[in-house]
Amino acid sequence: MIDFARNHFELLGLPARYAIDVRALEDAYRTLQRAVHPDRHAASDDATRRLSLQAASRVNEAYRTLADPVERARYLLSLKGVDAFDESDTALAFDFLERQLDRRERAELAATARDEPALESLLGEVRREAAATESVVAALLDSQGALPEARERLRELKFLDRLAGDVDAMLAEAGP
Repeated sequence: MIDFARNHFELLGLPARYAIDVRALEDAYRTLQRAVHPDRHAASDDATRRLSLQAASRVNEAYRTLADPVERARYLLSLKGVDAFDESDTALAFDFLERQLDRRERAELAATARDEPALESLLGEVRREAAATESVVAALLDSQGALPEARERLRELKFLDRLAGDVDAMLAEAGP
């Protein structure tokens, strides 16, 4: 079975850093999942089956967290004692929020007009900014260790991720 005291990176045998080898993550996940999957322990006693179910759940949680860029950064910050999404601190830079408000307004207008090209263009714009922000988060976490700045950029990345999801949903609704 697995050691439940290990963090997600340790569990999957990966270095605790933002920039990860996605292939190594997937390989480690599949290997662990095969070892702990409840079906492999179906003929075992109740305690072993329960432990197998808990282990499989823990492996799934580790994989989902590390596979998602926002959650991976949040988790790394939490390992360093930083709450990335503290409810008492929701401030984001004014120029960032203003840019996103403008994008939301443009998205709503395009969705109302069922203007797929405008929505696609906006989605590309948001995804490009998210990718650039993700690169900044990686540098801040992995090489600079600038946790407060990484936290701020992560909050922006989460906002952009949510906006991209909303625009993508609008695009799906605008389609035929």
